[in-house]
Amino acid sequence: MVGKETLTFEGHQFFRQRLVMATLAGRTIRIIRIRSDDLSPGLRDFEANLLRLLERVTNGSIVEIGETGTSILYRPGVIVGGKFRHDCGNRALLSEDSGPDGERKTNRAIGYCLEMLLALAPFGQRLMDATLTGITSDNFDLSVDTIRTVTLPQLKRYGVPDGVELKITRRGAPPLGGGEVTFRCPTVRTLKPLLFVDEGRIRRIRGIAYATRVSPQTANRMVESARSVLNRYIPDVYIYTDHYKGAESGKSPGFALSLVAESTTGVLLSAERAGEAGETPEDIGVRVARLLLETVARGGCVDSAHQWLPLLWMTFSPEDVGRVKMGPLEPRSIQYLRDLRAMAGTRGSKVRREGGKRTLVTCVGTGYVNAGKKTT
Repeated sequence: MVGKETLTFEGHQFFRQRLVMATLAGRTIRIIRIRSDDLSPGLRDFEANLLRLLERVTNGSIVEIGETGTSILYRPGVIVGGKFRHDCGNRALLSEDSGPDGERKTNRAIGYCLEMLLALAPFGQRLMDATLTGITSDNFDLSVDTIRTVTLPQLKRYGVPDGVELKITRRGAPPLGGGEVTFRCPTVRTLKPLLFVDEGRIRRIRGIAYATRVSPQTANRMVESARSVLNRYIPDVYIYTDHYKGAESGKSPGFALSLVAESTTGVLLSAERAGEAGETPEDIGVRVARLLLETVARGGCVDSAHQWLPLLWMTFSPEDVGRVKMGPLEPRSIQYLRDLRAMAGTRGSKVRREGGKRTLVTCVGTGYVNAGKKTT
């Protein structure tokens, strides 16, 4: 194992993933030069919000932010879980949508916070019961629909017991949000080694089209345009429509489509998009359908948006060999591997290109045990 000295990273990229890894590995980290060259330097609102959420789900964590906001020191505590409520924010809190460098300065969607909770919740001392409010679907973070239909079902492969649930109480489209979801996840003592290399063949496509504060026909139009593309590939296509009104519709009008392709071996590949100014429901339907077919063509047992989860949990699993087949590795996934080696000291990891664009990732777990989980 590596030593326990403080690790130092530079820049705001990969901010969330480094906090998650440091929490699981119990490593103190320092992040410096956070947008130090920007006209508006330092942490953004959504990053400060994420730090507040991290302090809420842990006990004993210490966060020290520099005077200019361009550096932080994070000493992780113990993951406790429990029941709490957290506001992920909305886009109306700031007058600008992007800074001078073209980066969004506004708050992020619920998926930004929810992905971090997904990684930490199984290792808590008690069941996590979190109510999150904000934007439920945008074009920057994973939507709550994709997390519910793709991410959560895959947790069983890692040994997370039954009881994982994500309930969408209210929809919230940007910019004002107003959505609400409830996330519940039980704890585990150790994860299972992951062996996921058989892609199988796509057998069906499912999806959900939702609309809030617009005509109910908007969702139907997205469905029809998506089916016009997907039915040329496979006949078994069913897309649910979900129209919200009243208090459940959030504070802004909006619509979005989320699609999932399922294979004969349980592989789940996803694509999604939310409607923006100037886009029609037909545009969204065709675009998401083509994105899904592109994802299927890239192959692998996980799509690009979910590559981070097996990489993280294969590392913090028992001292056994785990294998997963992926498509081309995303830049974020490559950095994930580098950070995992620095924080967890994984020396048994190996990445090998296979035929076509497939990538086989092999990793020997660090033998991580959730000390806060009582044995039964």
